[in-house]
Amino acid sequence: MDRTLNRQIVDTAHAPPRDRFGVWLDMLTDTPALMRVRTEQADDFVARAEFLELGPIQLVRHRYPSLHGIRTRKLIQRSDADYYLLALTLTGTGIADQDGQRGICRPGDFTFYDCARPQELSHHGDDNGREPVSSIVAIVPYDALPLPNRRLAPLFAGRMSGTEGVGALLANYLIQLTGHPEQYHAVDAERLAGVGLDLLSTMLGRHLVSADEVPTEVRRRALLTQVRSFIGQHLGDTTLSPQLIADAHHISVRSLHRLFEAEESTVAAYIRDQRLDRCRRDLADPALRDLTIQLIAGRWGFRDKAHFSRAFRAAHEQTPQAYRAQHLERARIVNTAASVVNSQPTY
Repeated sequence: MDRTLNRQIVDTAHAPPRDRFGVWLDMLTDTPALMRVRTEQADDFVARAEFLELGPIQLVRHRYPSLHGIRTRKLIQRSDADYYLLALTLTGTGIADQDGQRGICRPGDFTFYDCARPQELSHHGDDNGREPVSSIVAIVPYDALPLPNRRLAPLFAGRMSGTEGVGALLANYLIQLTGHPEQYHAVDAERLAGVGLDLLSTMLGRHLVSADEVPTEVRRRALLTQVRSFIGQHLGDTTLSPQLIADAHHISVRSLHRLFEAEESTVAAYIRDQRLDRCRRDLADPALRDLTIQLIAGRWGFRDKAHFSRAFRAAHEQTPQAYRAQHLERARIVNTAASVVNSQPTY
């Protein structure tokens, strides 16, 4: 069986209250984000950090009380500094300072740091700081980004939106990945990292004066991710077409087709395969057993029942009816076995 992504959890709640802040500080010493931190909750610092290894990058999902941190030149010398930090604020308000620049980040906003430069940050919870704050941080080696450090300097400690465009895709990617790491396999870590780095590079390029320094292949892969996300959100729309998709992304239909040619697929084939996959999952779901096959097909964009049956059989070598019967019966047997086990008396 494939292993899931490698992850580690630091939860200060497992330590006595007087030791919790120390546990958090010890955790920081092992990261490129080594800082001097102070907080009004030092006597009972209830916090949690989940680290996720993803190829060359590391993702960390934090939850902690309000705090203030400063990274000095002396601390920089004590840690690996050839890293960038991208932080997505989930709750609370973050204030970032670096190289004379300041960004105020609210939920849904990104900020970006260079670990080799002094920085200062504050993160305050809602309700006058009484609520915990949370964020997702990506620790990215210099050489993982195709953009030179000198070009990125104008972005340090700035605010970038994570609620629109490429920023929204990147934010959703980070939230999904860190929120449900058990759904992903270790063998996919490098590929998942590549998707994240392409989105990050494109977002940073969009916020520079010119995005020309972002390599063409990186821009292509990021656009492909955007297009796939758009298709996934509109599978139930029977009017979904290459023209509609191209218009939504301000490119020509010809450019859209070239985008998929590099993936050895076509736009139409990708849409069909995604629709069939959604239908397949619905047909196997016991909670949807009362929905007719035609209704399931229709909710995912198949207008013609006969066409859906032919496409499904070609993809799965079974009719939709046979596939549904087989998987619902399998689910019934599993549930019956589980009920028998749970009904056994315990002593």
